[in-house]
Amino acid sequence: MEINGIAHVYITVRDFEACAAFYRRLLPFMGLTRIVHDDANTFYCIGGRTGFGLTRCAEEHRATAFAQDRAGMHHVCFRARSREDVDAVHGLVRELGAKIVRAPQDGRWAPGYYSILFEDPDGIRLEVNHIPGKGLLADDAARK
Repeated sequence: MEINGIAHVYITVRDFEACAAFYRRLLPFMGLTRIVHDDANTFYCIGGRTGFGLTRCAEEHRATAFAQDRAGMHHVCFRARSREDVDAVHGLVRELGAKIVRAPQDGRWAPGYYSILFEDPDGIRLEVNHIPGKGLLADDAARK
């Protein structure tokens, strides 16, 4: 078997209203334009062979904040097609008032790696990166 990517990512949020408003701006801006669900408890859209959704957490967990260093998800990274796209996301998340953990900069993870790291209203970390060419995925292509 060879996996064909990740079909979707779902996150659970404490402040659904604030997070839904944030993602309703961010995700379509990044090309996830087909809205599949948008109701009082769920927002989910797809685009670029990617699905991303959020759902309201159970009432008994509203006081539990996301912690990146606790067991569970660390962060979600979206791949952009250009450095300019990363910079454009930076402009939008600044406009949205997101906490910017790391402004766009080059990284050591792969040749040409360029990314921004920021948090949604619940503090869940998101990254948008660009790697020229196939980046580290070139190794996968060579094995075929």
